[in-house]
Amino acid sequence: MFTGLIQGVGRLRQREPRRGDVRLHVDVGTLPFADVRLGESIAVNGVCLTVVDFDAARFAADVSTETLSLTTLGVLRDGAALNLERALLPMDRLGGHLVSGHVDGVGRVLQVWDDARAQRWRFELPVALARYVAKKGSICVDGVSLTVNEAGDEFFEVALVPHTVAHTAFAETGAGDVVNLEIDLLARYVERLMAKRGTSGEE
Repeated sequence: MFTGLIQGVGRLRQREPRRGDVRLHVDVGTLPFADVRLGESIAVNGVCLTVVDFDAARFAADVSTETLSLTTLGVLRDGAALNLERALLPMDRLGGHLVSGHVDGVGRVLQVWDDARAQRWRFELPVALARYVAKKGSICVDGVSLTVNEAGDEFFEVALVPHTVAHTAFAETGAGDVVNLEIDLLARYVERLMAKRGTSGEE
């Protein structure tokens, strides 16, 4: 599990094809990394990956064909900035919201404009995900926990404060770029519970 609070910005060093799938080599950049362990989970642009090799400045993670096809990891360019977060520890503060690192869909940046010192961002999202996105609810975009300011059938908007822009890969993201989206876990479970209730005939 993760919080959606980015701990560092790294960069994609290399994509290594390996018998049909890919091994990503990631420079950790500003991510605190001294106590990393083999097999631990790191969210890379919101995708939970497992560390299979590392040294003091980088780590490697294998990415399946399924993940490559359903997330933006399949189209990342060498040198791309990456939002990085290590897995949540039991004693950590939950400053964002509960994030699983399992991407629900890919969206696209439609528009960015200034809003006083902040920025407003409008994203396109798959229509099938729109029902899970509510005004003032939470959504995870490229691993960043954000609050929804406006929501429509094919879009949503968020506000990014200067700190978020400066300390995430959003500083190098712009209109037309694709992003990973993860809806709030609570929305999934509420829908599942309501579906169960409807089929059981309970009132």
